[in-house]
Amino acid sequence: MKAQLGGDENKHKFVLKTPKGTRDYSPKQMAIRERVFDTIITCFKRHGAEVIDTPVFELKETLTGKYGEDSKLIYDLKDQGGELLSLRYDLTVPFARYLAMNKITNIKRYHIAKVYRRDNPAMTRGRYREFYQCDFDIAGQFDPMIPDAECLKIVHEILSNLQLGDFLIKVNDRRILDGMFAVCGVPDSKFRTICSSVDKLDKMPWEEVRSEMVGEKALSPEAADHIGEYVQLHGGLDLAERLLQDPKLSQNKLAKEGLGDLKLLFEYLALFGIAEKISFDLSLARGLDYYTGVIFEAVLLQPENDHMEEPVGVGSVAGGGRYDGLVGMFDPKGRKVPCVGVSIGIERIFSILEQRVEASQEKIRTTETQVLVASAQKKLLEERLKLVSELWDAGIKAEVLYKKNPKLLNQLQYCEDAGIPLVAIVGEQELKDGVVKLRDVATREEVNIRRESLVEEIRMRTSQP
Repeated sequence: MKAQLGGDENKHKFVLKTPKGTRDYSPKQMAIRERVFDTIITCFKRHGAEVIDTPVFELKETLTGKYGEDSKLIYDLKDQGGELLSLRYDLTVPFARYLAMNKITNIKRYHIAKVYRRDNPAMTRGRYREFYQCDFDIAGQFDPMIPDAECLKIVHEILSNLQLGDFLIKVNDRRILDGMFAVCGVPDSKFRTICSSVDKLDKMPWEEVRSEMVGEKALSPEAADHIGEYVQLHGGLDLAERLLQDPKLSQNKLAKEGLGDLKLLFEYLALFGIAEKISFDLSLARGLDYYTGVIFEAVLLQPENDHMEEPVGVGSVAGGGRYDGLVGMFDPKGRKVPCVGVSIGIERIFSILEQRVEASQEKIRTTETQVLVASAQKKLLEERLKLVSELWDAGIKAEVLYKKNPKLLNQLQYCEDAGIPLVAIVGEQELKDGVVKLRDVATREEVNIRRESLVEEIRMRTSQP
C-alpha cells in the first residue's frame, strides 16, 4: 500500500523514463527531423497549400464512429470541465470538423502536428503512441481524378527528394473493393470488417487472413476463396482495363465506377511522368472507415546498402485516399464536401534516416551558427560582446563563449566541434586598425576585413550555393 501511495522510503525507486510509446529527441535527431520537415513543407507549398492548425484534443463525440475497428485506439481524457474529450487520432477528422464548422467548401491545406494512438508501439519500426503526421488535402467539387493524381505526385516528389531508395505507390478504390465483396458473396453487414481483414495482407500471409475471415468473422469459405483470387492481382492501366471486362465485376455498378476512375487516374499519372512507380493492387484496403473512393499507400522496397536494417519492415511511409462523406457527417444538413488527401509517415521515414546516419557516421550539425566571435588576448570581453551584438542585429547567426578570457585555442576547438565555419577574431592591433581577422575554420586561412565590411563578407561566405 505504501508503495502505491509513494511513501518516502520508495521515492528512490522511481524510474525516470518517457511514457510507453513516446520518446525524447536529441539535438542531432531534431536536426535530421527538421531536414525532413523542410523537404515536405517545401513540396506542400510548391503545390499551393495553405496551412491550418486545430486543437490537440477534440470533443469525444467528434471522433466517435469515424475510425471503424481502430476506434478502440483513441485516447479518452478524464472529464474535468463538463466536456468529454479525446486526443486527436489523426488530422483528417479534425480537418473535416473544421470545414463543416466554418462552412468551407473549397480549400487546399496542409497540417503538420502530433496525433495519439493507444497502439502497441513498435518503436524500432517507427510506430509510436505519440507521433507527427504531415497531411495535405484538397477539398472541393472538382472534375474526377485531377486532385487525386496530384496527391500521388506529391508522394512521389517527397519520397524522391528524401532519397529513401526505391519505393512503390499502391492504389486501389473502395468502390472496387466493395464491388468485389458483393460479387464474392460477402453480406453487406460484413463489408467493413472483411475490409479490415484484407488490410492485414501486407503484414500477414493470405492463409492467416483467410482463416480470420472464416474463423473469427464467420465468412463462408467459398466467399473467402473468391476474394483470394482477386486480392492477389496487381498491375497498372492494363489490369483496370482487364477487370472492366471481368464478367462479374463489370456487372457491379460500384466496381465499374471505381475501375473507370482508376483508368482515368493512370492517364493523368502518365502525364505527370510517374505511372511506372504506381501499382494497382487489389489487396490494398486501408482500414479507416471514412474512405469512399481512391485509396493509396507508399511502401519502400529494398534497402540501399546491405548493412542497414531492413526498411521493408518499416511498412508504409505514406497513405491516403478520397473521403467524400466525412464532412457531411458533421453538417446538420448533411452537405457533402468531396475531399482527397495524403498523410506522410514522418516517424517511419525518420527511423530509416536515423539508422542511415548512424551507419554512415555522418557528422550532423545541430546549430546553424555561421561565425564565432573570438578574442586573441585577454580583457577583450566588451569588444567581443559589442561585435557579436552588431552581428546579431544584422541577422547573422553568431555565438560568443561565456568566459571573460578564453584561450584562442579553446575558441577554435569549439568551432571544430560545433561545425562553425568562421571565426571573427578581435585583437588589440585589429581594433587599432579598424579591422577584424576572419578565419576559415576548415582551411585555417585568415584575412583582415574592414569592420564595416564584415557583415557583407560573412554573408557572402556562408550563403548557400
